[in-house]
Amino acid sequence: MTLKNRYDFVLLFDVKDGNPNGDPDAGNLPRVDAETGLGLMTDVALKRKVRNFVSMTRDQSEVTESLNGDKKRFEIYVKEKAILNNQNKRAYVGIGKPELLEGEDKKRKGGNAVEEARQWMCKNFYDVRTFGAVMSTGINCGQVRGPVQLTFARSINPIVALEHSITRMAVATEVEAEKQFGDNRTMGRKFTVPYGLYVAHGFISAHLANQTDFGEDDLELLWQALESMFEHDRSAARGEMATRGLYVFKHNSELGNAPAHSLFARIQPKLKNENSIVRDFSDYTVMVDEADLPQGVTLQRIVG
Repeated sequence: MTLKNRYDFVLLFDVKDGNPNGDPDAGNLPRVDAETGLGLMTDVALKRKVRNFVSMTRDQSEVTESLNGDKKRFEIYVKEKAILNNQNKRAYVGIGKPELLEGEDKKRKGGNAVEEARQWMCKNFYDVRTFGAVMSTGINCGQVRGPVQLTFARSINPIVALEHSITRMAVATEVEAEKQFGDNRTMGRKFTVPYGLYVAHGFISAHLANQTDFGEDDLELLWQALESMFEHDRSAARGEMATRGLYVFKHNSELGNAPAHSLFARIQPKLKNENSIVRDFSDYTVMVDEADLPQGVTLQRIVG
């Protein structure tokens, strides 16, 4: 079933003694706004966790019939070590036109077949029909503008990035061992945020969803992923991360009934004590203004 409603949502999550999203341009330090000291996490990092959750919970080879009778799968297009043009080739085989893969000109000028290939990619890859993709880098499957968009996450208060020295009681090679006369120690560095509460905003367009075949079943899977993705993304580097709030504003029309920014302003995490050192989610209170919602807008608390 295609979407008939616009959605805007607020995602709250926190990190304790971990690095939520290292910056490769800064030696993998936690990302931070240099002017305000607020922590940052990219939309790309959040989408990666959604992709991983879908890949883990859905049988990639299983063909599912959606509510409107279409057949679609939950494969992931952008994944580790993927070769995207090889994925694109599958679309031309899938639509029964593999001959268009022969010759450079035919690869780039598939005519109507490009649109058919684009639709095939949307039906088979969850992240394509959800977030969109540029699939014209060689084997041309067109471009998809995804109905689900996320902002950077930003911490509510400034974060402190701590640097720790760590020791490994081993070395990688015999040469290193000989240099250390058998001591076999390797020194390293680790970066953590003692605590940070982050907020990200999301938008779901019913108009774009109908173009990519993003339906109600895909939407339900997205909510599940945002609620549980940190539970299945544990690592020594990330410390403790958890979804603390997922607040969904549902409009009763495709175009929407209120500006997103006015709805987002109704979710306000606040410190209980402005002068305290923040180390836990219990140091915050989340104010949710549900009074006098705009006509045609309802609020659903999936988490929080």
